[in-house]
Amino acid sequence: MSSYTPKNILITGAAGFIASHVCNRLIRNYPDYKIVVLDKLDYCSNLKNLLPSRSSPNFKFVKGDIASADLVNFLLITESIDTIMHFAAQTHVDNSFGNSFEFTKNNIYGTHVLLEACKVAGNVRRFIHVSTDEVYGETDAEAVVGNHEASQLLPTNPYSATKAGAEMLVMAYGSSYGLPVITTRGNNVYGPGQFPEKLIAKFILLAMAGKPLPIHGDGFNVRSYLYCEDVAEAFEVILHKGEVGHIYNIGTTKERRVIDVAKDICKLFSLDADAVIKFVENRPFNDQRYFLDDQKLKKLGWSERTTWEEGLRKTMEWYTSNPDWWGDVSGALLPHPRMLMMPGIEKQFDGPADSNSMGFQLTSSANQIKMVLPDSKITNGSSEQSLKFLIYGRTGWIGGLLGDICQKQGIPFEYGRGRLENRSQLLLDIQTVRPTHVFNAAGVTGRPNVDWCESHKPATIRTNVVGTLNLADVCMENGLLMMNYATGCIFEYNTDHPEGSGIGFKEEDNPNFTGSFYSKTKAMVEELLKEFDNVCTLRVRMPISSDLSNPRNFITKISRYNKVVNIPNSMTILDELLPISVEMAKRNCKGIWNFTNPGVVSHNEILEMYKKYIDPEFSWVNFTLEEQAKVIIAPRSNNEMDASKLKNEFPELLPIKESLIKFVFEPNRKM
Repeated sequence: MSSYTPKNILITGAAGFIASHVCNRLIRNYPDYKIVVLDKLDYCSNLKNLLPSRSSPNFKFVKGDIASADLVNFLLITESIDTIMHFAAQTHVDNSFGNSFEFTKNNIYGTHVLLEACKVAGNVRRFIHVSTDEVYGETDAEAVVGNHEASQLLPTNPYSATKAGAEMLVMAYGSSYGLPVITTRGNNVYGPGQFPEKLIAKFILLAMAGKPLPIHGDGFNVRSYLYCEDVAEAFEVILHKGEVGHIYNIGTTKERRVIDVAKDICKLFSLDADAVIKFVENRPFNDQRYFLDDQKLKKLGWSERTTWEEGLRKTMEWYTSNPDWWGDVSGALLPHPRMLMMPGIEKQFDGPADSNSMGFQLTSSANQIKMVLPDSKITNGSSEQSLKFLIYGRTGWIGGLLGDICQKQGIPFEYGRGRLENRSQLLLDIQTVRPTHVFNAAGVTGRPNVDWCESHKPATIRTNVVGTLNLADVCMENGLLMMNYATGCIFEYNTDHPEGSGIGFKEEDNPNFTGSFYSKTKAMVEELLKEFDNVCTLRVRMPISSDLSNPRNFITKISRYNKVVNIPNSMTILDELLPISVEMAKRNCKGIWNFTNPGVVSHNEILEMYKKYIDPEFSWVNFTLEEQAKVIIAPRSNNEMDASKLKNEFPELLPIKESLIKFVFEPNRKM
């Protein structure tokens, strides 16, 4: 039996149910391990699940998507990750029947991105891939011995098919590239903190509310259930003792019919099971039984500790003590819930005709969890009740922040699913969402920086030029305003706009910087967009936010560089300016706008603030543009932009240095 000791662990999806218990356990038991959490905070994730860990010095949370290759690559390198525990996935079978492409994207493509990043980084010593017992398919009702790790994979629904597909990729990278992979396949898990689309959590919440318990079919389907802390211990054992290249079932031999689970919950709440249980239409294909052989894991020293009665009682006590943990979850409590897997406004499956008779009432509020009707009448109680935003750039930094702003303001929104280059997909998005405004925060900026564009020119053109023009044209044909996040990195100090003069480039000035291919494409598309009178172009520069853990944040970048240049530049404080862009959409602003705070700030001035507010021990070294040119492929733009047009429209807009202090450094002050 081998013994493995990690140093820096990346846990994907750790704001979700099972992974949060694993993360909290490792933080609690191993203070010498550094734990980095990567989670995009989907509908079934909750930062509160990580409250036991968040104050620990060895814990770090990063909001992001595993499908973002540049982010994953950045984390593996900068955090010196030697171990990955990959939990992030879409997991609810009902969802996969109505939204299967999201499962392919998250479960297969996301896993592929992680594996490729591991191959490139070359420093990962363990990759633990979390799969499911459902990849085995249905177990014969008469089987006495469960599926063992070498059993054939026969998935029967889109969810389990994507998990099996991900497993094949993991196996292939282990064989082809020698990645040190381990795979787990687990039974159903239950316990505190689970999103209530899953059976036990759902039944407990329904019982608490005095609602009927809906059972698919006849309720004779058999499942095996493990308590979450037992499963967290299993992962702790596999992490330290699991053999590279092996698969481990995490299971129990104790099986229960769904109807018996419902009856046990009724007993806990002193409810009449015959009166409360309601049988509803079965799902399209409902496997009768999943049964695992768990002997291989037991040989490593793990065993189930929590009895069914004890685990169910603990779970019931937790939900009754934390009834508002998830906010409004009425959409998940429907007999056949299907939630779109995207942040923001979620759609609810148009379930069986008798769903209203079950006594569910869906509501919407900016303060409730993201499970509301896709009805255009959803409002924030103001005169802006007809607003609905369609946002492109879901996995990007600005796109994600826009979703957060919409949630806070109670503005209904959805993320675009189509690729910008595909006109038919964009039309489908517009026909499906029926937006009032379209926000384009998608684009190629490089992986991890603009140097990437120099060797990927067709891909850069495809997105930055062709895709942007395509979206603008589709929006024009449908009478929609497009808010387009562009760049100010198309200008360079010159004799008419010398450094330190206070003379900034105006909106009507022609671009004069062609040093990078990225900037060329952005200048090209900006010129062409002038022909579309339905476009508002916002020139962003060196974006900064209060999230100093984000690798795209300009402050984060320069604070991690060995050397920096020291040049004054116009910059964009996203915390202040992105809400302004939403207001600009409401005002139907059009044309080109320099989307920066007034004035300029230099690299050294920012780092001095960083030292004052964040880290008094921080130090840095300057070097010249000529020295910088030796370590980059494409030159970088440096300029001052005239923000007077934006300031006139929004007089409250702060100068750059004041905005930095108010929105970035004061909220992050460490002293």
